[in-house]
Amino acid sequence: MKKKLAFWLGSLFLVVLLTFQAAPVQAQCAMCTASVESSNNESGDSIANGLNKGILYLMAIPYVIAGCVGFFWYKYSKKK
Repeated sequence: MKKKLAFWLGSLFLVVLLTFQAAPVQAQCAMCTASVESSNNESGDSIANGLNKGILYLMAIPYVIAGCVGFFWYKYSKKK
């Protein structure tokens, strides 16, 4: 019981430490940043909108795959 409590407290401490110690980073390479900054126009349509949607798309794919694997794993284990 004491080992479990120590493990969970240590894990919680690590998560809190990593959450509040995040360093500011640049989300794009230098060329992408320059391209986005130079593409701003009056109509509001810019490369930045497409770039942001592309980043979200690429970020979502691993979660969708993991969700599908988890769903089918759950369905398969329920049949047994």
